[in-house]
Amino acid sequence: MGTLAIQASLLFPCASKSSSSIEGGRPNGGVSQNLYAKFSSLTVKRLPRRTLLQFIGFSSMVLHVNPDFAAPMPDMKEPEAIRTLKLASGVRIQEIIEGEGPEASEGDIVQLNYVCRRSNGYFVHSTVDQFSGESAPVILPLDENKIIKGLKDVLVGMKVGGKRRALIPPSVGYINENLKPIPDEFGPRRSLLTHANEPLIFEVQLLKVL
Repeated sequence: MGTLAIQASLLFPCASKSSSSIEGGRPNGGVSQNLYAKFSSLTVKRLPRRTLLQFIGFSSMVLHVNPDFAAPMPDMKEPEAIRTLKLASGVRIQEIIEGEGPEASEGDIVQLNYVCRRSNGYFVHSTVDQFSGESAPVILPLDENKIIKGLKDVLVGMKVGGKRRALIPPSVGYINENLKPIPDEFGPRRSLLTHANEPLIFEVQLLKVL
């Protein structure tokens, strides 16, 4: 109660001055009598802590239930699943980006960028520099006698601007060292041919149909 009196004196200085004139529960001054007449029926009670907590919980429940008070929820769209197409050759293809340009057909000459990785994700070779981002696209004929058959199957039917990811089994991969694409540098070339007998992941982006 002492704390309440101090807080009241800080918030309402006039109350501390007139408190001495109140004796026997009734004020003596004229202004004080008017105030007393207006607020004599007002009773201030201290709320129990449990009641206050219940009120707060009830308020939060109302905000949660009533959509008029709750903040609007943004529309959440589920990401589209990337479908995998399995070819008769065993190649598995995922369409990452569907191009809008001309479509590549068997026998065409195409320009593309690619990244080659092992099936466990380890990097093997790429036409795009991992540090500078500069690219050196390759030009390949869609002829399985000149490029690995698995990659030809991936590129046929692609549209310019498209991007595909494919798992190529060794049976339609580098069955001989003369098949492209293959790096000109000794180190990357050796690294690629070292893993020729295992499935390889190619991520290709078709740039042009020449």
